[in-house]
Amino acid sequence: LDVKMRFPETIFASEATPIIVSLHNRKRIFPTFSITAEVRGQMREKSLLLDDLKEILPLRLAEKISRPPVLKHTLDYFVNIPRKSAVENKTEHVFERRGRFIIRDFELSTRFPFGFFRHRRRLSAQEAEIVVYPKIEPVEVEILKLPFETGKMVAARRGAGQDLLALRDYQPQDDLRHVDWKATARARRIIVREFAAEDERRVTLCFDPRIERSEEDKLRPLRKRIEEEQKGKDLSETARRFEKGVSQTASLLAYFTDEQAEVRLVVGDEIGEYGLGRTHLYECLKRLALVEPESGEAAAAQFSTETLDEIFTPRENSYTF
Repeated sequence: LDVKMRFPETIFASEATPIIVSLHNRKRIFPTFSITAEVRGQMREKSLLLDDLKEILPLRLAEKISRPPVLKHTLDYFVNIPRKSAVENKTEHVFERRGRFIIRDFELSTRFPFGFFRHRRRLSAQEAEIVVYPKIEPVEVEILKLPFETGKMVAARRGAGQDLLALRDYQPQDDLRHVDWKATARARRIIVREFAAEDERRVTLCFDPRIERSEEDKLRPLRKRIEEEQKGKDLSETARRFEKGVSQTASLLAYFTDEQAEVRLVVGDEIGEYGLGRTHLYECLKRLALVEPESGEAAAAQFSTETLDEIFTPRENSYTF
């Protein structure tokens, strides 16, 4: 049996993601019955507890003990795969947490024919990674109270405004909503409209990855924390607060992108660039998807003087969160 899986480029935590799974039966005579397909992988390359273990153990032993857990996601159940043919199913899967899911292999299992035993087989997979973006939640606009007054001035450059700037040939990354169908009919090739940029506001969102563990987390033994990570149990109170901050930052990024503001994301000491549109939004969301909490010596190294000056220097038509 051969397994193939296709997934979309953008995946958000806690949202149903469409996944296409196909199973190919290469047997010449017999069909295959009652197969469950699963994908196995890891959410990170190193454990979050590695820094704590390195303080009391040698590096090699600490890395061996704190290997990140291998997680399994059930893809779909196949009732019958005829001989020398393939069956393709479209299913939906919900990734509960943001982050990177590194695909290691597939696992096929069956209880056919009597259900007394479960037979398993693992198939190697081409190593790939799935980036799960943070959960996007509605933003309470009343809290922001920002006087966005875009469109008062028009610049002679491309942007996300309302005034027409030029017509040009279609390119693969263009939005189909900007196609000028009358011009397309006359020219007999796809023509899109370009709009002039407007006097847009700039928004800087700063995410501080430094954390201070709660008293409850500090009192938990290290061995128990390792067991909980290996078993993929619920997040601690400190981790839940961190994930809530990540989700709030991602929600603000999506909100200001929809408002056609120029947004910039600052994560720790890493300052991003201003940008517009969905492509820039996804680049920022990927950075948030991969951010990890910083504590101890790593946290003390965050936020240099240059970064703080860049963040808090007031600028005209600019907002900082």
